[in-house]
Amino acid sequence: MSLCPCSSNIEFSDCCAPYLKGKKKPPTAVALLRSRYTAHTFANIDYIQKTHHPAHRAEIDIASTKDWAENSEWLSLEIRKTELGGEQDEEGTVEFIAKFNDTNGNPINHHEVSLFKKHQDNWYFVDAEAPKVEQIRRDSPKIGRNDPCTCGSGKKYKKCCGAAA
Repeated sequence: MSLCPCSSNIEFSDCCAPYLKGKKKPPTAVALLRSRYTAHTFANIDYIQKTHHPAHRAEIDIASTKDWAENSEWLSLEIRKTELGGEQDEEGTVEFIAKFNDTNGNPINHHEVSLFKKHQDNWYFVDAEAPKVEQIRRDSPKIGRNDPCTCGSGKKYKKCCGAAA
């Protein structure tokens, strides 16, 4: 027994294997994403092509996808966020990070938001885009180097807590 490559912490035989073997169909967009990631780890390009939306299958470069899958060291999958994509939905998005080492051993964090749609009661991958960058707003004013330290020591920030930063 071994854990599924999709990072679900579930045995492969109980997780993505039934989908890859055609015994079950993924009931949600997340399940399809996990199974497609797992298919990449096994270089199962037939599954990748089969789960690509029929209207977009011609866009797949089979040779380069196979080369990428076979020559990458797949490390983990992290699901960041989902919107819709449940069993009763007709479409949904999944934001994820797939971690792998490329052919030169360089670590890659592939971060994307994938769109999935149902067609004839089956989930399919449609398209992907880079996630939107979220701007972080500071709730409090920025502490200057020469301001008093917020810890109450009476020292300047740069000589106290700011010295560690």
